[in-house]
Amino acid sequence: MFFASLALAQHPPEAAHPGLVRVTVASSLPGPVSGRLLLFMKHGSQDKSVDIEEFHPADTWVAAQQVYDLAPGSSIEMDANTVAYPRPFAQAPAGTWEMQAVLDGDGSYNYGGRDGEDWESAVSSVTLGGTAAEPVLAIDHHPQPDSHAASAAATGARTGVAEEVDFESPVLSRFWGRSTAIRAWVILPPGYDPHGGAHYPTVYWTHGFGGNLGYSLRTGMGLRARMEQKQMPPMIWVMLDESIPQGTHEFADSVNDGPWGTALTTEFIPALERKYRMDARPSGRLLNGHSSGGWATLQLQANYPQVFGGTWSTSPDPSDFHNFTGTDLYAPHANVYRKADGTATPIMRADGKVVATFEQFAKIEQVLGPYGGQVASFEWVFSPKGPSGAPMPMFDRVTGDVDPKVVAYWHDHYDLAHLVEAHWQQSGSLLKGRIHLLVGTADTFYLDGSAHLLDARLRKLGADAHFTYIPDRTHFDLYKVGADHYGLFDEIAAEMYATARAGSARR
Repeated sequence: MFFASLALAQHPPEAAHPGLVRVTVASSLPGPVSGRLLLFMKHGSQDKSVDIEEFHPADTWVAAQQVYDLAPGSSIEMDANTVAYPRPFAQAPAGTWEMQAVLDGDGSYNYGGRDGEDWESAVSSVTLGGTAAEPVLAIDHHPQPDSHAASAAATGARTGVAEEVDFESPVLSRFWGRSTAIRAWVILPPGYDPHGGAHYPTVYWTHGFGGNLGYSLRTGMGLRARMEQKQMPPMIWVMLDESIPQGTHEFADSVNDGPWGTALTTEFIPALERKYRMDARPSGRLLNGHSSGGWATLQLQANYPQVFGGTWSTSPDPSDFHNFTGTDLYAPHANVYRKADGTATPIMRADGKVVATFEQFAKIEQVLGPYGGQVASFEWVFSPKGPSGAPMPMFDRVTGDVDPKVVAYWHDHYDLAHLVEAHWQQSGSLLKGRIHLLVGTADTFYLDGSAHLLDARLRKLGADAHFTYIPDRTHFDLYKVGADHYGLFDEIAAEMYATARAGSARR
């Protein structure tokens, strides 16, 4: 049972202290629970859950508190004023709200949202202000994620079609001091014979922020179906998982996340090429990824041109930090929250209108948890290690002011436009003609701006790069061709196959 207020028959209720909410742990839980206790609140929600809405970040209030060893049947009075967005709950207007508590046990909420290991309460209507009593919520059940898509993909996963690879990396294991693996699904083309004479071009694909191994499988099975229908040429697709608790590691070598690029190119790929009938030469090793996966594949091509024969990176995260989702990080007194004229820096748009600002994203993420969010994920990849052992923040979370020393490190190690130009004399001949970038002119996260800067830099170098700006496409419908939401895969795959087979007829 969940109650908006408690009343004793003999006495009128005392008004609750503003911003305090009592959360109880159902006696049916199997044991003590710990984690980040999140409280979500919004007006008028009729849904089964109350959560942050990416396209309406101002609609939901959220508060957080770390809790430890809460025993079944116990309760805790949560102060929703100390760590809260957009303001302390005590400042919420009086009235009726929908409220829900979630216990994030493993700190993964910032990356993937709720999962089957979290605990949550039911959504309860609560009254705030006046003489309303302290709201009471009880966490007593796991969220119920939609597993239909995952089970459908898993049904098709079988030897000779989709094979899971869990490769323990010696170099990553040494870095972390524990067994650390590169995980992927290998999608094999129709007619693949492990003992036959045919070899195949291989595409190394990786997902964007929020993706995981299950998403990689679902995407891979969709590609397998397109090959079966002869919409795409026969190739091996290695669907890489780049998710870790800190966010996405981007297959970059990082002082915080570890040497993922080294592990991929010197350990994982050679191991796959010993097992599968892959071309095993640069022209037959191709890259594709979207969003964070787009940046990952772009940097892999730039940093390992002797390994890969081309990248088709779509809507990649910023590749030139003169435009980091709208902010020139190198400008004097740069601030990611405010433009030079004092207006808020947008980070998301829809239908030509700003729907979220950088400040909103950063501050919501900070409430949800100390790591795993998109902004913090950039710092785990790009930043130097700080005195505490955590990555140094690129900007002040309160003011938005950029730290020039941290940005200088970002520039020297991860600004791809700078790195390609700086190393052009050594690697330009290997990169020429191999960079393909596709982005929508209405990209949801304004990523077309950074793409234009990289494009201009590569033109000056004579890199013969191929940039495609798809009119009116956003971050989420870029792959749509006609009524086919994934039609762009066909076009990209055809170009890849032609590269690997030097223009030979498709077979």
